[in-house]
Amino acid sequence: MVTPNMMRQLWALVESTQVTTLLQFEDTDLVQFLLKRFRAQQSIDAQAASNLDTYIQSKLPLIRDLAEDRKSLHQGSH
Repeated sequence: MVTPNMMRQLWALVESTQVTTLLQFEDTDLVQFLLKRFRAQQSIDAQAASNLDTYIQSKLPLIRDLAEDRKSLHQGSH
């Protein structure tokens, strides 16, 4: 199970990650990148990491949509 606290941390991590970084990776690499960054911030066991991996995979379309929105907002402000 992914706890609400883990979800908050993950989404804060997504928000703080550069748009270009989020958009440059293939799906598998993006999951691994986010998981590695998450684990650098918080120690989690193998089961929690596996659950988080599955959660990130399920949210990849949303993560990419948010990144695209941030990218277009940023471009629109110039």
